[in-house]
Amino acid sequence: MAVSASAVKELRERTGAGMLDCKKALDETNGDITKAIELLREKGLSAAANKAGRVATEGVVESYIHAGGRIGVLVEINCETDFVAKTDQFRTFARDIAMHIAAANPKFVKREEVPAEEIEKEREILKAQALNEGKPEKIVEKMVDGRISKYYEEYCLMEQSFVKDPDKTISALLNEKISAIGENISIRRFVRYELGEGLEKKVDNFVEEVMAQAKL
Repeated sequence: MAVSASAVKELRERTGAGMLDCKKALDETNGDITKAIELLREKGLSAAANKAGRVATEGVVESYIHAGGRIGVLVEINCETDFVAKTDQFRTFARDIAMHIAAANPKFVKREEVPAEEIEKEREILKAQALNEGKPEKIVEKMVDGRISKYYEEYCLMEQSFVKDPDKTISALLNEKISAIGENISIRRFVRYELGEGLEKKVDNFVEEVMAQAKL
């Protein structure tokens, strides 16, 4: 099967391996990214992937407060040693990720966390939209696949463009730090709070207020 440029790009971002090596690995595994990562690790071609299996239980819970206290984020980022967890490079990375979460508002860390029923529901909605747009049914599935990829890019932290460098995904940024620091690093979980989120806000009727004040 022909390997798409987007698959090569994703594999490169997830492993830090060279473009040609990524393409060869995908060719050999029929486009299966998980198997391609394993193949690159076996060949010693992936700096980040070689460290991915190592246990990372140290790290930090970083916080970020934005907009005068209206948005708050807590994120847990793990590494292998307490020494690395205390370095400026690791701490700066953690702060950048917390700030990014505040700005970009992801729902999940990675696509594997998205419930299957949510993706199926999204597929149904997108398919109905495409058909309502008058698109030929034979190309609707490909269109839906493309839009689902956009869904992951919008809501999954690892696939979002880094707010401080939109040409780079969070996944690519993470792999850069793994290669630079020399330890496995993982973004484990996060929580984001926004003031008033989920509450029904009172909407004042300005006309009624004026009329009441004027006793009309």
